[in-house]
Amino acid sequence: MPSLICLVPELAQRAQVIATRFGLTLAEPTLLDTSGFHLCLDQTGLSLRQGEQTRTAVQVDFSGGAAAHRRRFGGGKGQDIAKAIGITGAYQPTVVDATAGLGRDSFVLATLGCRVQAFERQPVVAALLEDGLQRAAYDPEIADIIERITLSFGSSHQLLQAPSEGYLADVIYLDPMFDHDPKATAQVKKDMQAFRDVVGQDMDADDLLERALACARCRVVVKRGRKAAPLAGRAPSYALTGKANRFDVYALAKVLPPS
Repeated sequence: MPSLICLVPELAQRAQVIATRFGLTLAEPTLLDTSGFHLCLDQTGLSLRQGEQTRTAVQVDFSGGAAAHRRRFGGGKGQDIAKAIGITGAYQPTVVDATAGLGRDSFVLATLGCRVQAFERQPVVAALLEDGLQRAAYDPEIADIIERITLSFGSSHQLLQAPSEGYLADVIYLDPMFDHDPKATAQVKKDMQAFRDVVGQDMDADDLLERALACARCRVVVKRGRKAAPLAGRAPSYALTGKANRFDVYALAKVLPPS
């Protein structure tokens, strides 16, 4: 588990709050001289760094970079993820992103108008995501999008609990971390490689499908590698297949406003 390193003395109190919330250990900046990944706090926010290789720092940024490009040019409701979730001009379903990771898909869905509950259990990843959401909330261009995302730190194995009445969300979205294609692992982007190194694989993801089906009103959507087997070996109602990924849709009801 990476430690939290505060690189700016003036931010020591904030670092302590983050460490307490996510169960992290505070460490001295000299730890950066060692190998491995380290969670660092400075004036720009939280980032995940590999030793002294600050150029490989990973930070959640919804205001610029790939997130901003996709928001502007990603295809809107024509994207496969939007079709899989069931987003239309008439209705934007509520979504639980039960494997939120760095929040990319949560942000896409919130951009398209969905209210998203994001669950993330890995402390470092959850801390990075929360930091990114907090910074983005001050960007007037996307503040309304960020307002539609609520982060819960914890395991979906506990958080995905069917309420006594009703449902948890219209749609439950799952994107478990697996190495679907060993030949592709050396070609993944630096942030995703760091993400995989810190998080590892979700070897207990099969259990989430049944939990999700019990919590969703309309459907469960599972993102998979294009040629990966269905989660838990359970065939979906149908699938949307792209160049690299596939969205398996487990339909329970039409995606329409609640009656």
